Amino acid sequence: MNKNKNQYINREISWLSFNERVLQETADVNVPLIERMRFLGIFSNNLDEFFKVRYATVKRIVDAGKTGKSVLGGEKAKDILEEITTIVIKQQSKSLEILGAIEKELETENIFIIDENEVTDTQAVFLKSYFMQKVSPGLLTIILNDLREFPLLKDTAAYLAVKMVLINEVDGNENKENKYALIEIPKDIDRFVVLPNEGDKNYIILLDDLIRYSLRHIFTMFTFESISAHMIKITRDAELDMDNDLSKSFIEKISSSVEHRKISDPVRFVYDKNIADDTLSFLMDKMGIEETDSKIPGGKYHNRRDYMKFPSLGRKDLMYSKIDPLPVKDFSFEGSILEQIAQKDYLQYTPYHSFSYITKFLREAALDPQVRTIKLTVYRLASNSQVASSLINAAKNGKQVTVQIELQARFDEQANIEYAEQMQAEGVKLIFGVPGLKVHSKICVIEREENDKIKRYGFISTGNFNESTAKIYTDYTLFTAYSPLLKELNKVFDFFETTYKINKYKHLVVSPHYTKNVFIGLIDQEIKNAREGKDAFIKIKMNSFTSYKMVDKLYEASNAGVKIQLIVRGICCLVPGVKGMSENIEAISVVDKFLEHTRVFIFGNNGNSKVYISSADWMTRNLDFRVEVGCPIYDEDIKQELVDTFEISWNDNVKARMFSEQQDNAYRKNDKPKLRSQFAVYEYYQKKLNA
Repeated sequence: MNKNKNQYINREISWLSFNERVLQETADVNVPLIERMRFLGIFSNNLDEFFKVRYATVKRIVDAGKTGKSVLGGEKAKDILEEITTIVIKQQSKSLEILGAIEKELETENIFIIDENEVTDTQAVFLKSYFMQKVSPGLLTIILNDLREFPLLKDTAAYLAVKMVLINEVDGNENKENKYALIEIPKDIDRFVVLPNEGDKNYIILLDDLIRYSLRHIFTMFTFESISAHMIKITRDAELDMDNDLSKSFIEKISSSVEHRKISDPVRFVYDKNIADDTLSFLMDKMGIEETDSKIPGGKYHNRRDYMKFPSLGRKDLMYSKIDPLPVKDFSFEGSILEQIAQKDYLQYTPYHSFSYITKFLREAALDPQVRTIKLTVYRLASNSQVASSLINAAKNGKQVTVQIELQARFDEQANIEYAEQMQAEGVKLIFGVPGLKVHSKICVIEREENDKIKRYGFISTGNFNESTAKIYTDYTLFTAYSPLLKELNKVFDFFETTYKINKYKHLVVSPHYTKNVFIGLIDQEIKNAREGKDAFIKIKMNSFTSYKMVDKLYEASNAGVKIQLIVRGICCLVPGVKGMSENIEAISVVDKFLEHTRVFIFGNNGNSKVYISSADWMTRNLDFRVEVGCPIYDEDIKQELVDTFEISWNDNVKARMFSEQQDNAYRKNDKPKLRSQFAVYEYYQKKLNA
């Protein structure tokens, strides 16, 4: 293979390229206007998490005095940090331009976002009352000048940095003094305050501007010549630092680490670029922010992740129309779910299909007198989880319920701790993972006594058992009673409890011991077929692709003549279409209404295709440091369904962007009829129901 100087795209830079695709949605006039505003919130939320996790990881490498070249695709960590800052500043600037354009378009729809300088006399009456009743009672305000120690800023909060120029009289002379204060923007009050309509006009003011409007009321005890307030926020390193205290339980260690996250090192400082120089210097000095730290000048407003909750104002015409989840063909909610699964396999594809099949399965298992055991993995649950309720219900009905709950699920640690304590109190047996490995698999198996024998039923999924995210995340779930698969699922649960015993699997593809080698073997078979002149292809859809070993393997396959199609939503370190390296590889990303979360792997196998779904992306962490489960599809109808839905996504020429060396996120354009894959998949299942 020709070694190319751009053999890999750096994963951090590729991630920022993904977030650029999200930003593209905010500028796309084909996206409903309020949805565009909400995509702006998603863009901002993504960026926050990026700095907490990825930027923080690279910064740790720099702080440790290492280059990190071996894990950063040959680039130095220090150079990556500088490149990240440059790209983010550019993206932030672009996002502000787009926000301004959206606000102008909203005005054409009689929706006006006003600031503190545009309040009318009528609105002032409403806002003064709103501030006094809802905002003022819980407003945290701190005068900074005389504090010995600067207050700890939360990484999830935004603050108004207030500067007052005070007028003091000393011996008949007026002296001026700068007084500084911080106001924390309350998180328990809607960021967007909807004012009373005036005719057919809607008015909104941001909570930040309402507070600015009320500054003179807040600081009535001071006599000042001028007062101003500019927003700041910090982002902290989100890595969990676990202690080695053997006397602590695993839950206690995770809880302690989550608490420590609140005081971890800042990795980003964002500020209003119009803030006074002396105010900025004062803050940076008091906060101990170095010139070398990531400082991002921004606009007037931060924490724009709150835009994900931009009010609908009853304007359904400015939002995506809701789709009603469809039933799976011939898979009825009437009668027994288990009896139907005993007859054949079924595939659920949320959000096109109803998530309720999973909850119906668990509820039935909880009540069925013949069900003896229920085993399930938990990574992320909904805030009011029907899944958790069903498991507790099963335990109360005398079932032996075992739940492997991952307490280190990023940003869901506290929620999972609370669920763990709740389930444990109700008699559910909990397993807290495998030392050194996160459990990311999405599996369930139950055992039912039938005719004096144990029969197993279960499901294997690409996504979390979370009824909230199932409305917006695309995921496959296979329901099956196929004994060989379920017997091996039981082995996975055995591994959780007996971690020193490594099981062998004939059917399942399990990380960390087998996934990489199984997929390399499947790629090798396609290489062999291509060299023998047989039809050879690979079609893969996943979230992220960062394993250099797997990238190199696909380069090898490309050079052997294997035709490769990749659909990767997020990070993609592979560079497609390079002569002598990857000329037989095409790669696209689809970003649209739903978040593409499925993982499906299709290998030509000389006309007898092999198809798998999996919880694992091709990332080093998924292949080597997590417990993941992939599943072969044996049912020919389901296999065809997976191929069909892959092809629909692949043929998208509305929301598909092309991966390339340039990383320009160019939309795929061709002369074929317009095909927007997410809408086309829904139509596919509608037709399937009526066939």
